[in-house]
Amino acid sequence: MSADRGPGGAAVLRVLVADDHALVRSGISGLLEAADLEVVAEAADGEEAVRLALELRPDVVVMDVRMPHVDGIEATRRLREHPDAPAVLVLTTFDLDEYVYRALQAGAGGFLLKDAPPSRLVEAVRTVAAGEALLAPAVTRRLIERYLRAPAAGTGTDPGAHLSAREREVWLLVAQGLSNAEVAARLFVTEATVKAHVTRLLAKLGARDRVQAVVAAYESGAVRPGG
Repeated sequence: MSADRGPGGAAVLRVLVADDHALVRSGISGLLEAADLEVVAEAADGEEAVRLALELRPDVVVMDVRMPHVDGIEATRRLREHPDAPAVLVLTTFDLDEYVYRALQAGAGGFLLKDAPPSRLVEAVRTVAAGEALLAPAVTRRLIERYLRAPAAGTGTDPGAHLSAREREVWLLVAQGLSNAEVAARLFVTEATVKAHVTRLLAKLGARDRVQAVVAAYESGAVRPGG
């Protein structure tokens, strides 16, 4: 395992890997540790993943979707019921696309396709650990749009009603998959300013993280699929 501090004294991210295939778990763990991340434990199913995550308090759980007993989506939901739960990066395959939106609803910080290159896995772990929802890739936006049910006309409320004009502008850009840096460039402000807007709008929306803010934007109709 890696030490608690990496080169230059920076804190090393602690990761738990959950997958029901031992070879897959081993491969993921090896890739992460080769990138100077610390794999604190491995789990073979969702129930074990929840237990170990609450016991060991990793920064990120890399969670497979299809596992016995308790699947990755239910495990994510159980974990995210705890306010100090780790971030969750859900792994999926193209034939499991229908689960992605459910995973985001359950509180996952993002998802990654299993055929992604190794460097993308490491990048994804670091991204969700930093609180930057992994929603930027176009495939992610398409999946969210595909599996969202349009709200019934006249029955929904606007969760962004109490946002300032600039906060709402930032919210809608985040919902379209833009990172803080991309939002800053679009609005001609600093990234620190965007982060401050995001913090305030999350509080006003009652959203735990950026993923919930994105879900709220689509479910309320503030952002339309394909728009």
